[in-house]
Amino acid sequence: MTPSTALTPEAITALQGALNAEHAAVYGYGVVGAKLPDDQQRADARTAYADHQARRDAWQRLLTGVGATPGAAAAGYQLPFAVTDAAAATRLAAHIETRLTTVYADLVAAVPAQQRTAAAEALREAALHARRWGAPQRAFPGIDDQATASPTPSATP
Repeated sequence: MTPSTALTPEAITALQGALNAEHAAVYGYGVVGAKLPDDQQRADARTAYADHQARRDAWQRLLTGVGATPGAAAAGYQLPFAVTDAAAATRLAAHIETRLTTVYADLVAAVPAQQRTAAAEALREAALHARRWGAPQRAFPGIDDQATASPTPSATP
């Protein structure tokens, strides 16, 4: 993503949200990797961890490039549920990626065309990773299914 000096406050806010979500993802994948057996799933978690670090670093560079101060990572993050075994670790990975689809759908909507391709790619990757970790498939990843559902037709009296 190339920096632009003409980002709106909404775009900066969305980029900060993406950065914060990536900070949380990096933390979460540390937990995920610690609970998975040393097999292909752990290798996948290591790859995802590195991918999220790279994306986090890219958002930091972009924010710095437009004169914004990137948000710092928290010392720790509250997990959505206890992660005590490999099954819970897999659910956490799916949760992380599903959460990122929402963040990246918001980012796609907020950034100008110059940055939209990178935001859309991040959304695509998060959706694919969520599915790989077992999250339910969604017609429009990152968008609430209720928001896209058309009302059920009903008979008029």
